[in-house]
Amino acid sequence: MTTEQALTVAKIQLAQGISEINLKINEEQQSRLLQYLMLMEKWNQVYNLTAIRELPKMVSAHLLDSLCVIPFLSGEGMLDVGSGAGLPGIPIALAQPSRNVTLLDSNHKKAAFLRQAVTELSLNNASVVCERVDSWRAPREFDVIISRAFSDLGEFVSLTGRLLAPGGVLAAMKGLYPFEELERVPAGYRVKEVKALKVPGLDAERHLVLIERA
Repeated sequence: MTTEQALTVAKIQLAQGISEINLKINEEQQSRLLQYLMLMEKWNQVYNLTAIRELPKMVSAHLLDSLCVIPFLSGEGMLDVGSGAGLPGIPIALAQPSRNVTLLDSNHKKAAFLRQAVTELSLNNASVVCERVDSWRAPREFDVIISRAFSDLGEFVSLTGRLLAPGGVLAAMKGLYPFEELERVPAGYRVKEVKALKVPGLDAERHLVLIERA
């Protein structure tokens, strides 16, 4: 498959997936989401950002997987911890221009990619911080703190809880239902709910764990 063909397939897949999730994302935003994937594909050759190489597979595994959580999150300020290649933060920022997203990653190469992506995509509502979450002195608290494959729930809550705004939520993206991890949520916090997600085109279990202060 040529790059042109792959892009055409990815474009159709993205539009169908967005329709299935029932999100309102216009054509220009969809075009920028695909631009982001192509940027990731380009940098991947040097920086090894993702093990998934084919554009159509990246649509479901990265874009739609990230966008699926949007209906369950409210508030303006979001922190994406261990953002890596910008997932889920960049797709969410592209889809929701009114939400301010901070992309946090301690890896300098990944942070360099994130800065490049924010610049090239003209993402005015996203900023990049290259720090470890446990030592970062944040300028403010966040309504939503999200992570995708960052750590187990107990560690995630312990490391990020201090950055959560009153009434805010910690959102952990998981694969299989995390029975054992749910039992290790630290005192002072409680599981608000666990949402089973259906990601279009992805034949795998996905869950979103929402945690709030007790």
